[in-house]
Amino acid sequence: MKPSEIKDLTLDQLDDELVKLKREQFNLRFQAASGQLDNTARVRQVRRDIARVKTIARQKQAGGAGQKQQAPAPAAEQASNG
Repeated sequence: MKPSEIKDLTLDQLDDELVKLKREQFNLRFQAASGQLDNTARVRQVRRDIARVKTIARQKQAGGAGQKQQAPAPAAEQASNG
């Protein structure tokens, strides 16, 4: 899944996607352990997709949606302005 597709999803949809990816990851690990896994690269893709979904969900929860939040002014500036 592309990052642009993930960014368009809502938080609820991101949660659903995360559950789906975790289930797929479990199934892939199970297949690998039993020797039935054909596409070993898919394990890596799923792991990275999980990280993408978690990152974008975290950004949306913070309200930044990928934008840097402005840091508060240092204490020395606040004291001299008062």
